[in-house]
Amino acid sequence: MPIQRLNHAVLYVRDVDASVAFYTEALGFRVKAALPGAAFLQAEGSTNDHDLGLFAVGGAAGASGAGRSTVGLYHLAWEVDTLAELRRVAAVLAERGALVGASDHGTTKALYARDPDGLEFEVSWLVPAALITPDLTMRTSPLDLDAEIARYGADTPGGIGVSIAALS
Repeated sequence: MPIQRLNHAVLYVRDVDASVAFYTEALGFRVKAALPGAAFLQAEGSTNDHDLGLFAVGGAAGASGAGRSTVGLYHLAWEVDTLAELRRVAAVLAERGALVGASDHGTTKALYARDPDGLEFEVSWLVPAALITPDLTMRTSPLDLDAEIARYGADTPGGIGVSIAALS
């Protein structure tokens, strides 16, 4: 049987409490379990046991060199259900000074941000399979969220037939 999906990710962070506050307040995760120096979070729309683990390494830890001076993970990506939610998340991340970019990748509309430790993550909406047209080639262009909402609608469920099974 092949691998089906990513079950969870674990991050080393300087301060678990600061990271928990960020992921719960900015992205709506909820704490499922907490231990000294660790926390396990679940995404708001998830039924998974946990989607994100956080392990403290202490305030003296240096910045991640991944992609600059060492190999390592570039980012994690979480999916939202509508472009209205993507807009809401963009506003929250911008208000916190965490938003670092927004890209149109054709079939994916993406925000890029950094957590309190500078670890980058993506929040994205996926064009439903039934709405994918030949002009939606893989690319990286600036995201015009208003234009995407005008094209697809603010409340159109994303990812149907792509990352979420289409209903028969």
